[in-house]
Amino acid sequence: MKKQIIVSLFSVCGFGGFAQAGTVNVVDESGNALNNVMVSQTPVAGFTIDRSDNGYPPVGVLNRSSGTYSQFTGDKGVVNFDTFKNEKVRYRIRKPGYKDQTIEMMGDKTWKAVIEKEHDPVALAASRPANTWLAALDLETDLKKHYIMQCGFCHQQGSMYLRRDRSVEAWDETIYRMVNYGARLADDAQVELPKLLHEKYGRLNANPELIPEGTPWEAHLKHASLIEWPIGDSFSQMHDLLYHSSGKVYVGDNLQDRMYEMDTETGEYIVYKLPKEEWDQHGGLLGSRLKDFPKHETFAGIHSFAESAKDGHIFITASYQQRIIEFNPETKEWTNHHMDDGYYPHTLRVDENDNVWFTLALSNQIGMFDRKTKTFKHFDLPSRSLKETITINMMGFLFKLMSWGLPVGNWASVDRDSTGVPLPYGIDIAPDGGIWFARLHADSIGRIDPLTHEIKMYDTPFKGPRRLRVDADGGIWIAAFPESQIVRFDQDKEAFEFFDLPVKPLGSETPYSLNIDKKRSIVWVNGNTSDSLYAYYYEKKQWQHYPMAKKVTFTRDVEIAPDGTVFTTNSSFPSWHIEDAQPTLIVLDPVHIQ
Repeated sequence: MKKQIIVSLFSVCGFGGFAQAGTVNVVDESGNALNNVMVSQTPVAGFTIDRSDNGYPPVGVLNRSSGTYSQFTGDKGVVNFDTFKNEKVRYRIRKPGYKDQTIEMMGDKTWKAVIEKEHDPVALAASRPANTWLAALDLETDLKKHYIMQCGFCHQQGSMYLRRDRSVEAWDETIYRMVNYGARLADDAQVELPKLLHEKYGRLNANPELIPEGTPWEAHLKHASLIEWPIGDSFSQMHDLLYHSSGKVYVGDNLQDRMYEMDTETGEYIVYKLPKEEWDQHGGLLGSRLKDFPKHETFAGIHSFAESAKDGHIFITASYQQRIIEFNPETKEWTNHHMDDGYYPHTLRVDENDNVWFTLALSNQIGMFDRKTKTFKHFDLPSRSLKETITINMMGFLFKLMSWGLPVGNWASVDRDSTGVPLPYGIDIAPDGGIWFARLHADSIGRIDPLTHEIKMYDTPFKGPRRLRVDADGGIWIAAFPESQIVRFDQDKEAFEFFDLPVKPLGSETPYSLNIDKKRSIVWVNGNTSDSLYAYYYEKKQWQHYPMAKKVTFTRDVEIAPDGTVFTTNSSFPSWHIEDAQPTLIVLDPVHIQ
């Protein structure tokens, strides 16, 4: 006999005859109130979006996204919504270790949801985030770190899509394609991993009890809330974002050369396309690197954002071109700033003198754009070997081969140190004006003196320094991608301090990026393998964990408003890995430790 859906509706009479807000009371099968339950509410119909520009809104047209609102139950198992009072909504109830429940009803109803414990080991394992599968994946330590570094920067490893039981041939084909996309997986790893991944994931799928529990959801969540604004589609990649001084949030779709300007209070947004030059090729300087990807309109490769404090103009790295781009939010005018040197402009920041500093990931350089003179200056970073120097000097030729559609990534020999591609990555400006940067593949950070332009390098005693930020006291906070840590570098003592992310199982996270709420002394960290954000209160030495609303929430950047609201994007590449294949701008209203 089919089990009855356990939902009971109470009276829905509000004061003065008006409908009250939606109230959900979550209990277990014994009728006990359940806390730390995520309740998500989405309009069933929602707003109609103009998708007449190849599936996307036309430039300059005002659209409105239909948000999903999520809250967490407290000790009494209750949440209240006042978002959709006269509209049919879809509720989803989720708690680790329990079966999801989904139901549609009018948004002003009061109702009880009885959710059942999940006892099926296969279903339990399937419900757990990617990091739990990654933790259970039995690979030799150095190989596993290398695998995480090179196979975990576009999408999760261990996610619903990646943990399938694939054949050796299927893994080999996948790895070949990923290397051509840009992964620097070493030659020996390319040979070893197909067989290992087939065997190890096969073992986990056959023994689901080996998958451990994830990070527990804690009581502070009852005071937090989430909004997800859907933007783009399953062929988008919502890479970086910017909280602008105007209060708008700007998000870049790296695969479609589109920028979204969003009002996160209403969900209203306008789409802009990056400006093209008449000589721009599809795929930019990277040519047909993504020729097998079903749909992309990349000419410039929108990547990182920074705002000028002088006039509010937005600067953007165009990673597929030799340029940075300027956008005036008032006039909506674009300006391409071209440079003759350097490849793959990556992350950028603006200093107090209104100079734009940026990393050049594939030419091992730091760039600086002087807004007053409209000129560029490039700073060559040290090579690790003669072979690396030769490779870097050949980068222009390699780009030419890629523009011809040749699979360059699969031709060049690659070692575990990624010799030839040290990959300058994150960058930030310190209070004293020093320019700090990280080199992901070279395991090093460095500083450029703002006056003398002298470069000083520091080797990191950990793998994979990715993005970094500087706190109000000049401390350099670094995301240690394959180490499940963030690290603080004291530039006066020239010493590193390590902080393990409070993820369960311990050591299973891959922090992509971080940002600092200087007013509240918080480091916000992207937990892009555990579907989470983490907050570290460094003066109080306390952590918080915030689960996101969707499985396969892969985030690359985090922004913070003056009031402490936190923004990130679900930016898996490809986006069809996401639970509903829909990328989103995520707004977290956290509860701050007092």
